[in-house]
Amino acid sequence: MYRIGVDVGGTNTDAVVMVGRDILAAVKVPTSADVTTGLMQALREVQKQAAIAPGEVALVVIGTTHFTNAVIERRHLSQTAVVRLCLPAAQCLLPMIDWPADLRTAIGDHIFLASGGVEFDGTPIADFDPKEISRIGAVIRERGIKAIAVAGVFAPVKDQFECEAAALLAAACPDATLTLSSSIGQLGLLERESATILNSALRDLAHRTVASLRDGVALCGITCPVFLSQNDGTLMDAAQAERFPVLTFASGPTNSMRGAAFLSGESEAIVIDVGGTTTDVGLLHKGFPRQAGSTVDIGGVRTNFRMPDVFSIGLGGGSIAVDGAPDPRVGPQSVGFELTRRARVFGGGVLTATDIAVAGGRANIGDAGRVRDLAPAFVRRCQDVIDQRLGAAADRSRISPDPIPVIAVGGGSILMPPRLDGLEVIRPEHFAVANAIGAAIAQTSGEVDRIYSLENSSRESALADAEREARQKAVAAGALPDSILVTEREDIPLSYLRGNATRVRVKVIGDMGL
Repeated sequence: MYRIGVDVGGTNTDAVVMVGRDILAAVKVPTSADVTTGLMQALREVQKQAAIAPGEVALVVIGTTHFTNAVIERRHLSQTAVVRLCLPAAQCLLPMIDWPADLRTAIGDHIFLASGGVEFDGTPIADFDPKEISRIGAVIRERGIKAIAVAGVFAPVKDQFECEAAALLAAACPDATLTLSSSIGQLGLLERESATILNSALRDLAHRTVASLRDGVALCGITCPVFLSQNDGTLMDAAQAERFPVLTFASGPTNSMRGAAFLSGESEAIVIDVGGTTTDVGLLHKGFPRQAGSTVDIGGVRTNFRMPDVFSIGLGGGSIAVDGAPDPRVGPQSVGFELTRRARVFGGGVLTATDIAVAGGRANIGDAGRVRDLAPAFVRRCQDVIDQRLGAAADRSRISPDPIPVIAVGGGSILMPPRLDGLEVIRPEHFAVANAIGAAIAQTSGEVDRIYSLENSSRESALADAEREARQKAVAAGALPDSILVTEREDIPLSYLRGNATRVRVKVIGDMGL
């Protein structure tokens, strides 16, 4: 079964063809301004290199930064109505209370509070009022709003009120899209609500983007299913990506980390993915990115849906190097996807980190003669600055002082030295396209995060119930039942809640059945 993995980055679009664990072909092309053109070029070149026909491709998986960029840049966001089911509780902190002002303005101030929501054990806070929701739906329709986010207190525990509200709002606003918080985030109301609002605001963009990606694949003659990679290293089909665009926010770094684990054979390591503009750093645990244990900031908004514990620094192969006292500066400014045109070793006139790597003997690409005029002392100082920033990033990801390998991936990883702060640096074969490989090997998953009362049941029964539901979710997402494995299982007693409450979280993964 031929699988194609594609990663659309800010600088390059990478693509690979794989059969099982074998990599048949890999290409890297500059990302185009319209994205689709670069995607089609990468797909055609990788098929040609692998000598396969479009009809032989069984699966295409794409990682994209479209939706993250939209939030960060405050562009292409829809006006969104927020319906919180909470009254008479949870009124003191309104939705979007801690959002940046410009992002809140982009989405609008359409906030509605209604009766409903439940306690941690599923007990209703107040009776649900259908007439109240219908009145809110009429106001939303009058305002012409086409995106609605519905969030209820403790909705992941019991989503009945959210589902009933959604049905009434859909009847009142038939042209609007709806997102329920119980399908997006975890237990915390404000963070889950914020993730739901972002998802709603991105739904229209997601529809256009996914359609564009599908069209690009189809124009290359490929008729197989198209999937997008998620934040946790697993995949979802294109239709699900249209409904839940926020679940792709960190797919790029996650793909790189999964690809790094696959290529190196290491399951516990620090991964440093050096691209053309930025470097992403994270920790592998059991071959998957370690998940963030608390809220994650996206464009200034605190959210709590599943995200890898990855951070970025403004350093990459296209970073501009400038002489200065006492030390030179490398980045954060970058030539980005124009690297192969503007860097000195490629015939341009801008001194970049790639030029420094070539001049210092760490890389052999382009025309080394174009950087022979650089003073050796200046090159060493630039390399010291690069090494110091990468070393600090690796140290930030460590959770113990024990030695741990560092896996260098990404086209810009030619900047890295053989050892980093005393840690061995592994640069595996095909390191430059690890992100596309991570997309190609993606599996599917199911996850449950819920509070259980243990007054009348045991811890073991709560864990078993959560695992059973997680497996059902994975199968519903396309996983082969016999391939499903439990990757995360935890329970945390909540002493501040009555009823001997405990929070249970279980995650499973499985191979996609096609």
